[in-house]
Amino acid sequence: MELTSLTIPELRQKLQSGELRSREIIDQLAARVEAVDPKLKAYLHLDADKARAAADTANTALPLGGVPIAIKDVINVEGDPCTCASKILQGYTAPYDATVITKLREAGAVLFGRTNMDEFAMGSSTENSSWGITRNPWDLDRIPGGSSGGSAAAVGGHEAFAALGTDTGGSIRQPAALCSCVGLKPTYGRISRYGMVAFASSLDQIGTFTKTTEEAALLLEIISGHDPRDNTSIDRPVPKYTASLGQGVKGLKLGVPKEYFIEGIDSEVEKAVRAAIEEYKRQGAEIVEVSLPHTQYAVAVYYIIATAECSANLARFDGVRYGKRAQNPKDILDMYGRTRAEGFGAEVKRRIILGTYVLSSGYYDAYYNRAQKVRHMIAEDFRLAFEKCDALLTPTSPTPAFKIGERTQDPLQMYLADIFTIAVNLAGICGVSIPCGFTSNKLPIGLQIIGPKWGEETMLRVAHTYEQATPWHKEKPPI
Repeated sequence: MELTSLTIPELRQKLQSGELRSREIIDQLAARVEAVDPKLKAYLHLDADKARAAADTANTALPLGGVPIAIKDVINVEGDPCTCASKILQGYTAPYDATVITKLREAGAVLFGRTNMDEFAMGSSTENSSWGITRNPWDLDRIPGGSSGGSAAAVGGHEAFAALGTDTGGSIRQPAALCSCVGLKPTYGRISRYGMVAFASSLDQIGTFTKTTEEAALLLEIISGHDPRDNTSIDRPVPKYTASLGQGVKGLKLGVPKEYFIEGIDSEVEKAVRAAIEEYKRQGAEIVEVSLPHTQYAVAVYYIIATAECSANLARFDGVRYGKRAQNPKDILDMYGRTRAEGFGAEVKRRIILGTYVLSSGYYDAYYNRAQKVRHMIAEDFRLAFEKCDALLTPTSPTPAFKIGERTQDPLQMYLADIFTIAVNLAGICGVSIPCGFTSNKLPIGLQIIGPKWGEETMLRVAHTYEQATPWHKEKPPI
């Protein structure tokens, strides 16, 4: 077996037995990146010598001792670039570590590279990066999903053992589904967002990409917890998520929302997800139909709230303190205007303009205020559904990965790629995507398991049961 195909527990066993040294892992992973990444373009920045130096001093007795973890280019790592895949932050070097990075270091992890993304996490395909398009390891003519497409392609393409991403409306789960890996978005407030560059502060959450649910549970244990530097971080105990994985689903009620099997869903996706539901029946779970009646409004609500928050958050990028500055401005207003015009890409500009509009005088109540009310109704739908079941089963994406360029001229079609994931962020609950099959032309399909607030334990238990009963997570990409 190739070393880059190993899981984190397999790596840990070899490291602790002395069969492997951490530097050997970095060497082989760097060689894999050198061979594959010119095609995939999953990484924006990689300092292999820095990773080797960290590996040489790694304490293999720690939970992640010597294990390399890739980082989405929206999370600050001291001394590394943090561009958010945007020209406006070209040349910026992070002066501090995000809280999740501190936790990874304390667990012994070796930080390995910066992964590509849609600019400022705005997109569903990683075609909006200022530094080039990431490709899908299962078909190089197709997108890897977004906005965390680089992290998903790196893990799915065996260029990383695990990676951090962020999920504002599906940006971990959707690319995980399209690249055949496990993508976990935790409950809002479970993981500190300190040191993550904000897109939409009431929706953003840091999460993980892994090859298996066991690894997702392990990483979640390590990076979760209260952080006084993030006032949205919740002070509550972090369960030992790995402990509940082998308990099966016998006696659990799993809900299937009828609104998630809609006209327009790809027939092979629906077939694979329904087959997964049948497997849960065989494993002893009770399947119940539930309704989430306000799901149809989720995309519209999201693109009002998220753009409003992004227009406020991105106001700080003005050319004054860091990043790009327009050359030879006539005055300060010219500098602001030209810096932002030259620095931001088309999709970011589109969302800033839309967000500024919905917050403007005369439109605030008609759009933003009303969207917040409907958001509450969406959250209430989930609360009522979880009174009838322990977790929900849905498709992650309505289609498999589409071709590069296929939707770039139609933003609405692009936005609909996240139709099954957005509501989870609006409600602030948890979700995970796991592999559940392939289309006839070998494109990955993802099953989404949604849990209630703080329901990651049961959600991961449900995910692990299906994973262990099926072969999908063991499939290797052709690259």
